[in-house]
Amino acid sequence: MTRTKKNSFKRLPKGPNGGVQLLLIQSVEHLGRHGDIVEVKLGYAFNYLIPQGLATIATDHHQRMVQKHKSKLQELEDQRLDDLRKLANELLQQSVTIEANANEEGHLYGSVGAKEIAAALKQNDITISPDQVRLDGPLRELALYTVKIRLHDEIEADLKVWVVQGSGEEEAATAS
Repeated sequence: MTRTKKNSFKRLPKGPNGGVQLLLIQSVEHLGRHGDIVEVKLGYAFNYLIPQGLATIATDHHQRMVQKHKSKLQELEDQRLDDLRKLANELLQQSVTIEANANEEGHLYGSVGAKEIAAALKQNDITISPDQVRLDGPLRELALYTVKIRLHDEIEADLKVWVVQGSGEEEAATAS
């Protein structure tokens, strides 16, 4: 069993720093763009990049295929960037309201984080992941915040987030 492992690791292209060379199928933040050959540690390659379909082994065949289809890949990337720019413009025109429980001074009992902001956007039919929401820290007071949404390395949008008093105000409004 160890013999097969040893042999399979020998077939992997090694980089000058001893890591594994991979060809990126998709752009990976802080690593590279699609079509780039990168060197990463063995665990990162086999536990994340390859199983997620983000990279493949950098063989000569794969490199030739990328070069052959470079213009088509660039066209697809340009289309994706155009779609993300449209989404960024849509986010600029949006604002989301998140209800939270707070004391009389306006301090929240908990906090509002990226997960709640992403869920509020999903209610407006805009799907982003919580890791695209860039916060300096959790939102802990009732207020209007401007939050950065990072859609791509080159594309960010500002989103207005209203954190308002939760269920207590609704009961007061219905009573009057």
